[in-house]
Amino acid sequence: MRFFVRWLCIALAVALAVWIVPGIGIHNESNMWWTLIVVAAILALVNATVGLVLKVLSLPLIILTLGLFGVVVNALMLKFAAWLSNGIFGTGFYVDGFWPAVWASIIISIVSAFLWAILGPSDNRNASSRR
Repeated sequence: MRFFVRWLCIALAVALAVWIVPGIGIHNESNMWWTLIVVAAILALVNATVGLVLKVLSLPLIILTLGLFGVVVNALMLKFAAWLSNGIFGTGFYVDGFWPAVWASIIISIVSAFLWAILGPSDNRNASSRR
């Protein structure tokens, strides 16, 4: 259940980023929700694998820049997820350049964290129901 709630949070965050940030979008608007679901799944998988490795390898640079290089890594992962989703599924999701990827990754990070805080299962709620 947690996986599907997290997936929904990422899909809604990507939808908001597509709506707000010029330079990212979906070419085929008729399959917009399918595209968002596929992109959210690919983005989650990319961040869990390649993104994690890149963040570990660039940890000194992330610390040196007080976390700002983490935004760059997230932007690169968003561009990579867009490339994969187009290459594998032909979704039509695109990211036109580095700066739209940076702004979109910031929006996706903030919105998905906010939605996860609201919708996601909390350990406190689970602990209180066990007593």
